[in-house]
Formats: sequence, C-alpha cells, structure tokens
Amino acid sequence: MQDSQTSETTQKTIEETIVSGILSAKIRPGTRLSENQLAALFGVSRTRVREAMMRLETRGIVHVSPRRGWFVIEPSAEDAIAVYKARRVIEAGLLRSMRALTDEGRSALDGHLNEEKRALASGDRQRLTYLMGDFHIRIAELSGNAIIVDILRDLTARTILISMLYQSEFHAAQSHDGHCRIFEAMQAGDFVRAAELSVEHLDEVEMGLDLTTRPDPLSELRSSLSLPPKTVSSGPTVRPKKPLLQRSN
Repeated sequence: MQDSQTSETTQKTIEETIVSGILSAKIRPGTRLSENQLAALFGVSRTRVREAMMRLETRGIVHVSPRRGWFVIEPSAEDAIAVYKARRVIEAGLLRSMRALTDEGRSALDGHLNEEKRALASGDRQRLTYLMGDFHIRIAELSGNAIIVDILRDLTARTILISMLYQSEFHAAQSHDGHCRIFEAMQAGDFVRAAELSVEHLDEVEMGLDLTTRPDPLSELRSSLSLPPKTVSSGPTVRPKKPLLQRSN
C-alpha cells in the first residue's frame, strides 16, 4: 500500500512540475520530454515517468509521437478557439455561482494584483505570464471546488502555450486592467457583472492572437543555427468566433 501511495505521489509530482513549468512559461510548446531524463531527474523508473505522461496526455498537455517520444502539445488555431470558448463558459459560470467574497478571498486577490503591478513595473515578462494565468486559478480556488480548479489549471496551461505560439505582442497592462475590473465587481458583490467582465477580458486576450499563422517546425534548429525566424502561413484564415454568452448593456 505504501509503495502504491509513493508511486502515485511521484507521478503527481512529475505531472504538476511539468504543468507548473508551462504556467510559468519555462516550458515551450513542442518541447520534447525525455523519459530517460525525467527518470533521472526524479529518481524513478521510466515506467513511473510513462504513467505520468499518459495522465498528462489525457489532460491535453502532452502527446506521444511513435518512435520519437513525448512532446508538449502545440495547439492549433482550432484548439485555441475551443480552449477560449471553454474558459468563457467555465469562468463566467463560476463567477455567476458565487454569492460573496470573503475577507480571505479579498486579501488573496488584492495581494495577487499587487504582485502583478510589481511585475509590470519591473518588466518581468516571465513572471507576468505566470501571474496573468494564476489570477484566474485563484478565483477558481475561492469556490472550494477542486474539480473546477484542476480543469481551469489545465485550460490555463493550454492558454499559455497558445499565447507562446500566436501572441505577437504581450499586452500585460491591458490584462492587468481587466483583472482589476473583475476584482472591483467581485468586491461590490456584483458577480453577474464580474462574469460579464471575465468574458470581455477573455475576448480581448483572444482577439490579440494571430491565428492565421502556425509555428515553424524548425524553429529550434533555426535558432541554433542563428538563421532568421520564419512565419509559416496556415492557409485559410481562422478567426475567433464570438462567444455565445450575451452581455447585458
């Protein structure tokens, strides 16, 4: 029983370490995750690593390529649209279901927004990337629903991978302002308005993506050889669909 629990804990550690690396923008789309290297890093067998990778695959974080190994996903334009649609439904629904913001919750969100301000002032993009995604996870944590937290964490990780591929400019200040507006509505107890603002915020972020291009599959080798970057056209333009949720005036 103890060996089983240890095994499960190790797999969970591997999973969450990889997801955390994505959330902090340290692990990029298409990164190869070697079973041998991970086994050495965590001091476990390749079997344990493979089990963790299989669980990450079911979460939509990695995929396996025959005879090549495990890779972090590279979301397509269609994937990006689907992820943002899912986030609108989940986050707006979550906020509408809330009835009050506790003092503890208010303090946590206020402290988080202050961290965002400090990161903005210092120009720490990697830190900002993490904080911008973590804001939404913190709201989910206020619900006390672990299932929603897990779902939103995975969706946020996929959103960050999408941003790395399709976001040409980083509008951190705009995202911070959107977070502040959501927080203000929550403090006022107007969770319907907070839900509407969350949809507006996600709309703004999605519209900042260039979904008409796809990643260069030779980007890593190109960079290693000091060759100029190349943008590869994806063919027909894929534009974000307008959300089904209607906002009140």
